Amino acid sequence: MRINETVVRAGAAWTAVAATGPYLTLKLLWLTGHPVGSDDPAGMDRLWLLNLLTFGMDAIAVALALAFVRPWGRRAPAGLVAFPMWVATGLLGTLLVALPLSLLSTLVLGPEHGTAPDDKGLGSWVFVVVYGGFAVQGLALITAFALYARRRWAGLLADRIGDLPRSPTLAVQRTLACVAALLAAGVAAARTYWSLGGTAGVPAAMAQERNRGVAVMDGVTAVMAVAAAAALLVVVFRVRPRRRLLGPLLVAWTAAGSLFGWGSWQLVAFGATTTRVTELRMAVPGLMPLVQAGQVVTAVLMLAVGAVALTERGARAGAPDVESPR
Repeated sequence: MRINETVVRAGAAWTAVAATGPYLTLKLLWLTGHPVGSDDPAGMDRLWLLNLLTFGMDAIAVALALAFVRPWGRRAPAGLVAFPMWVATGLLGTLLVALPLSLLSTLVLGPEHGTAPDDKGLGSWVFVVVYGGFAVQGLALITAFALYARRRWAGLLADRIGDLPRSPTLAVQRTLACVAALLAAGVAAARTYWSLGGTAGVPAAMAQERNRGVAVMDGVTAVMAVAAAAALLVVVFRVRPRRRLLGPLLVAWTAAGSLFGWGSWQLVAFGATTTRVTELRMAVPGLMPLVQAGQVVTAVLMLAVGAVALTERGARAGAPDVESPR
């Protein structure tokens, strides 16, 4: 059984590394002035900073995949592995949910008419390569991490909700969790409104470009906000203490990571892309950036609560953060 797990983990990790190849190659070409797949070279030049950022993000994914199969990965500080994987789980996990829903909506409702797939003049094959790679990368990387976590943090994954200590910081944890839940409710309300076709707070030009895929992403984000808040409240208020901790922990991990990853990405993208987007932000009320910032703040509060709770649990258990000798 242990040999099979090791083989699966290695296969998943190396599959994740291979899945980054086409994306990294495409970004490297764009960064070096070769706008392959684009009919707007000037637009690619303006996106140089974002292309560099996304190249770096995928390079970090490669490093994470290697950490899950190399000996140094088991000795790496927990935070050095957990934080980037938290973000990666949120970004890639959201795509793994949104992409099938977008495809299903196309099958049921038919293709959209009168909407360009992209405002940068990218060929349709680019989207197949990029998002197909993301789908494979997400499935493989998350699988490798799950098997890595099962070996490194086996004790935590076997705990029940009631096993978490009722420490002096519990009142603070509950307060922060309630604040995060209120912010998450606001994010969910705004994203639900936009997913149903509402355009208040959306720049006029961007509202004209909104399509079914964007609506699906808004809907998924709304669900993530509600799920993250509910799971965190279950943990901090010790709801059903005999229940396994793994379920709400996975939900909070993925959903809060989604809020942080996509909220941060959208804020950076809006602030570092073309002049056109900057002008749009200046010309309209700032509701959309506020919602994106609300996602990030919500996720950071959730991360703080989770980090404190799990650190206290580890301190009480007295177990070292290393793989079991068995």
